[in-house]
Parts: sequence; C-alpha cells; structure tokens
Amino acid sequence: MTSGKKTKATRNSVAAARSSVVASKPKPWGTIIAVIAVLGLAGGVFGYAYSQIHANNVKEAALAKWKPSDTNKDPSTQLAGIVTKEYKGSRHVEPTQRVAYDQTPSFGGPHDAQWADCTGVVYDKAVRTENMVHGLEHGAVWIAYNPDQVKDDALNKLKVKVEGIPYMMLSPYPGLDKPISLQSWGHQLKVDNADDERIDQFISSLLRNPNTYPEVGASCENTAFLSNPAPFVAEKPGADAVPMDGGKDDSQTEGQQGQQGQQPNMSTPPASGSASTPPSS
Repeated sequence: MTSGKKTKATRNSVAAARSSVVASKPKPWGTIIAVIAVLGLAGGVFGYAYSQIHANNVKEAALAKWKPSDTNKDPSTQLAGIVTKEYKGSRHVEPTQRVAYDQTPSFGGPHDAQWADCTGVVYDKAVRTENMVHGLEHGAVWIAYNPDQVKDDALNKLKVKVEGIPYMMLSPYPGLDKPISLQSWGHQLKVDNADDERIDQFISSLLRNPNTYPEVGASCENTAFLSNPAPFVAEKPGADAVPMDGGKDDSQTEGQQGQQGQQPNMSTPPASGSASTPPSS
C-alpha cells in the first residue's frame, strides 16, 4: 500500500518537473518581432496616407479663393504680376506662316488650324508657338520654361503639375526672359522658380475657366500633332509675318469643331526653319 506521503511527494515532483519545462521553454521572439514590424508598417502607411490627405486638404483650402465662381469669374486678376490682354479667337494661319506675336511667349492671337495636343503632355523639345496658342484657345494652360535655367528637381516639379492632367501642357522655350512663364488665353504670369505658389493659383484660376477662353467645350486631343510636333525656331519672323489682326476668320468652323470635339484637317507640320517664334516683347 502506497503511503500518502509518497504519493504527495511524487505529485510535487511531477509538478516541479512540468514547471521547469515550462520555465525553460524559449519565448517566440521571431513571431513577436514580426508582429511588431507589421504593426509598425501599418502605422507608417496609415500615417503617410493621413499626412497626404491632410496636405491635399490644406492645398485645396488654400486654392479655394482661386476657383472661378459666379461672383468671381476670373480670380487670376488678383495675382501679383499677371498680364491680361483681349484677343479675338478663331483666326487661323497656314502651317508655313508665322505670326508677329506681340508677347513672348504668346498667349493669344492668330494661330495654326492644328492645336498642339494639350492632354497633360510634357514636350521634351520646344514646340511651334502657333500650335501652342491654339491649345490655349481650347482652355488649356501652357507652362513654358527656360531650359538653361530650369532643370532637374525644378523641372520635375513642373512635370508633376502637367503630366496626365487634361488641358495642361509643358514645353521648353529657348531664350525665355524668365525661368518660367505660364500662359492661358489672354493671360500670362512669369515667375522665378517652380516653388512659387502663384503657379498653382494661376492654374486653379484659368484651367478651362469658361469665362476666359473662346472655345468652351473644344477638345484638347490631337494625336496626329503629338506624333510629330511642329518645331520651334529661334529666329524672329520676317516682314511677311501675319500681323496680330490678321489670319483667316474660321469662327463658324471652329464653333462646330468645338461642339463636336472634332480634330481639324491635318496638315503637314512646317519644316524646321518655317515654324513660329514670337519676337522679343
């Protein structure tokens, strides 16, 4: 017969052994570290997303006064340095003709029947002015920059504002008197750097602002031009250049194309040497 003392001692011994095994079992540090890492990553992603949303909200709030409305049809008039002029639309020139533009870069006046594709296009090379001006007539904003002064990070900041954004276009403009110049129909603003807050204010005020450009509803897509952009020429136009009050009046044709979203009859872009660049203003 087993004594009670021995049975109790055996139980205590077994319990002690089990306790020893449990105590000596290593903690799953790998799993713990992995869980902490996942939680940290999730927190970082959430924090980044929140900061981006907050930054966008702050930006939108700052631009609220620069959005057109019934009571503020052209907010850009409040911009320091803005230049505005009245231009008649729908006056066309031939692909081989140049216009004696009154501003550099031009932001209105006679232009080629083909518009430069302005569907958020970043042009790597300078483009014929007559075609770019036609894009402005359709409600686009054109950012031109001096390629000798705007490079690397500054250029990337401009690209972000344009690339893939409907009715925006960006191109180098050799000899530009300021690092950056923004154009919409009848409006121009020149700035010294890509961080100038007036760039976003100009875009917010004038991009497809129906109160400021002639052909509301016109398309900005022109794949034929995009595949072979007409080149820019640095020389000033000669005595045979079309004056600012010249060009063929195609207002009826332009109105029909704007309503139907049609592209013009494609003509051959001018060869190098016959493209347009305005004289110095």
